Amino acid sequence: MTHAARRLAFACSIVLIIPLGQARTPVASGTGGAVATISEQASQSAIAILDKGGNAIDAAIAAAATLGVTDPYSCGIGGGGFMMIYLAKDKRVITVDHRETAPASVTPTLFQENGKDSDFDATLASGASVGVPGTVRGWHEALSRYGTMSFRQVLAPAIGVATKGFEVSENFQRMSAGSQKKLQLFSSSSALFLKNGKPLAVGSVLKNPGMARAYRDIAAQGQKAFYQGPIARAIVEAVGKPPVAAGVRVRAGAITLADLANYEARIRQPVKTTYRGYEVYGMPLPSSGGIAIGEALNLLEGHNLKSLPRASAEHLTMEASRLAFADRNAYLADPEYVDAPVAGLLSKDYAARRRTQMNAERAGPKVLAGDPYPFQNDPSVPQRPQAARLLADNAHTTHLTVSDKDGNVVAYTFTIESWGGSGIVVPGYGFLLNNEMTDFDFSGPHPNVPEAGKRPRSSMAPTIVLKGGKPAFTVGSPGGATIITTVLQTIVNHVDFGMPMDKAINAPRLSQRNDAATDAEPGFAGSAQALALEKLGYKWRAKPEEIGAANAIVFNADGTVTAVSEGKRHGVGSALVQKSAN
Repeated sequence: MTHAARRLAFACSIVLIIPLGQARTPVASGTGGAVATISEQASQSAIAILDKGGNAIDAAIAAAATLGVTDPYSCGIGGGGFMMIYLAKDKRVITVDHRETAPASVTPTLFQENGKDSDFDATLASGASVGVPGTVRGWHEALSRYGTMSFRQVLAPAIGVATKGFEVSENFQRMSAGSQKKLQLFSSSSALFLKNGKPLAVGSVLKNPGMARAYRDIAAQGQKAFYQGPIARAIVEAVGKPPVAAGVRVRAGAITLADLANYEARIRQPVKTTYRGYEVYGMPLPSSGGIAIGEALNLLEGHNLKSLPRASAEHLTMEASRLAFADRNAYLADPEYVDAPVAGLLSKDYAARRRTQMNAERAGPKVLAGDPYPFQNDPSVPQRPQAARLLADNAHTTHLTVSDKDGNVVAYTFTIESWGGSGIVVPGYGFLLNNEMTDFDFSGPHPNVPEAGKRPRSSMAPTIVLKGGKPAFTVGSPGGATIITTVLQTIVNHVDFGMPMDKAINAPRLSQRNDAATDAEPGFAGSAQALALEKLGYKWRAKPEEIGAANAIVFNADGTVTAVSEGKRHGVGSALVQKSAN
């Protein structure tokens, strides 16, 4: 058998072993590799790759590609993301930044019309909202540097799911309904995801031959198939002349073939802090997630949370988040455009000073940014806090995590921004384009205004935590800016309150981002927990919504692993291990 024939046989064998429609298990313990995602098919894809001898990087990309089929409103090759990798042999953590970039034609006034900010909702569903996608290039960098398999091998499971289809779940239908108005604007999108203009029925089978075609091209030709040639031309056409339905007009964008051909991923060092004996590794800029979580943990380290009543501990957690968000909003942006004071923000001494602004007894008012520059030890950083008008953060992303038998670990968050991204399905290729440009601040002066080639600030926060130099757990979540508070709360639940990871993830979630009101999930208001916090001055946002959809892996002292996904949110997640402990 030739090498090419062996690869084809390998690919076909993977497609055949992925079952569809199995009941999901949100917690699994055992040995060997492990995976947690929000999709049963995606988790099965990862296990299939691990069973074939692939490592955690290979398996993570297989899971991600499958999520692009089964969770297309949240992620896919039309977007970008941040992958964090622990390399067991080298005992180091590295990150792959494949965040979308602004096209070369962009200026800081992109979202200004007649001296005013463009309408935010109209901008969301437009060609102008689309950034240059980075996902495929990120997968290429991760595979070529740290993986063991080819695109042909890791994309095979997703090609199988896209070709054979998957059953529409209640959760998928809910997401379709949430994106319905946006999808109806574009003929290619409504043709794929709607029937007679309405979401597909629960139980119906959704096939995506266009996405299978795109994956097959990438499998055969590598990342060049996406950034050059027919797919690239189709992206440029879809952005420049959006495939709108009859009578619809939306603003066009200006991505060029050169923008796509010139796109580069970045290999970056993670940010790091310590917390109660753990080493916490987070995503660096242009994601603000790792820095904001690190600063909040540094603030909380000065309090003995486990000795306090639960309401008091939760109050301090939210006040730490409030201060961290004030700093995040003032300073953080793409590090290739802004020299942000990261070292100062993550300084323990800065946290000690900033901690004096935390009121242990009452919910605080909106606070101003602090001054981390005296703690920066870098006289070349001239910027000082600037007020920023905050735009609504979109909350629809996905996170997955994978480990392998050799101890490699991946925590990966990627996205197309809001549910359904821009709403534009690339004709002939079945994937939605992002609307990531709306993560820029529409007006300045501000570090995060649009600029040519710039990466918009993100809140994504894939996190890997070590203890004694060895992996202890990993966690991450979707949720826009609530990603930061979800990961922070989960770490506090697990480390400070001693909750098993499944309890830590399933606990009620709150999100305080330096606002007058605090986000709480449906059913929280009126609970004993809520009433105790109300006595401390908390007010809840009027419209409660589900917060996040976390996934985690815990590395147990006995050498086993426990994969954990959501037990109730986002339709229940899927956790699998190679060899069950039962």
